[in-house]
Amino acid sequence: MRWYVTSRITRLSAVPHIRCRSRRTTTTPHGKMLGEMTNAALVPARRDLSDAPFLIAAQGGRPSRTPVWFMRQAGRSLPEYRKVRAGIPMLEACLNPELVCEVTLQPVRRHGVDAAILFSDIVVPLFAAGVDLDIVPGTGPVIAQPVRTAADVAALPSLRDEQVAPVAEAIRLITAEAGDTPLIGFAGAPFTVASYLVEGGPSRNHERTKALMHGEPATWHALLDRLADITLGFLRLQIDAGVDAVQLFDSWAGALSERDYREFVLPHSAKVLGGLADAGLPRFHFGVGTGELLPAMREAGADVVGVDWRTPLDVAARRLVAAAPERPAPVVQGNLDPAVLFAGAPAIEREVDRILAEGRRTGGHVFNLGHGVLPDTDPDAITRVVELVHERGVPSDESEETDAEAETR
Repeated sequence: MRWYVTSRITRLSAVPHIRCRSRRTTTTPHGKMLGEMTNAALVPARRDLSDAPFLIAAQGGRPSRTPVWFMRQAGRSLPEYRKVRAGIPMLEACLNPELVCEVTLQPVRRHGVDAAILFSDIVVPLFAAGVDLDIVPGTGPVIAQPVRTAADVAALPSLRDEQVAPVAEAIRLITAEAGDTPLIGFAGAPFTVASYLVEGGPSRNHERTKALMHGEPATWHALLDRLADITLGFLRLQIDAGVDAVQLFDSWAGALSERDYREFVLPHSAKVLGGLADAGLPRFHFGVGTGELLPAMREAGADVVGVDWRTPLDVAARRLVAAAPERPAPVVQGNLDPAVLFAGAPAIEREVDRILAEGRRTGGHVFNLGHGVLPDTDPDAITRVVELVHERGVPSDESEETDAEAETR
């Protein structure tokens, strides 16, 4: 199997639209530029965000307002993003600290969201480690040589911290600029990343993935174990650099039955999330079409369970309580259908009110979409959702008992 390492990190110091600036260049022992680092950022100090609604809600507390952010909030829906990304390939952009900082903070400035999420992609650690892949516009990640045998798995490279040092530097830049806005780090879950590697790119049916999973279970578990190590290391680097929460994206887990998820996926996601328990930061876990998997995804180690638009939040909370009545009332995230943002103001307002009401019947609620912001979404519609959530998303009084809390008695 052939691997390569990107030889160049794009510099954007001449681009006037970048507000985040580094001052000191660092290189690997091989002389590869990794980005720039200010002296003060070498040893980052974690910010005091004890009053941040996002973090309070994620920990099951009562924030002053319902917090809101959006998956893919930093992206193609924003004209300022398209302007600053013009002509820069996605993977190069994800490894440029100044650009990552700028793009990550754009939706905070425009929309007033309660959290920023690191601008990156789930294949960045693979690319940085040396896997021959590209993100093809209109297609997604494409793997030059898919991983389908035990020999392919054995040939996978490990990830070293210095290979993703630009990500750590970006986090230091962001936290220096973000004020009291928490920053979410993220990574792709082992199953979803494995699906890209095995299929060679996006797949509708995941037939090669499932064939390997069932036909060669030893090879499958070896692959996911390797990916769990890479993912855990990548998230630990982000935590050490200063992120305030992490989200593990398992975008394709909804393609599995609960039985298969528990046997072939859960142990490896648990290795990642469990390996972060000592960090003391909120751990979010999200997948698309995972209504039947929510209890298992929480069991993997999630503090907050992301719910897509197909399952009402209060229904999701009841499922989580029924599966683990001894645990605290579940905190959930979601779950406005991204397509509703195209439906006009009355529909948006109606759906926001419904989701807020459902969220009050859980152990805690972080408002989000049920998947990512679609590229053609009107940014003003996103801003309006933030305004509505902040205006109307006042949590229930502490004396009130939520449905989820009642079911734990």
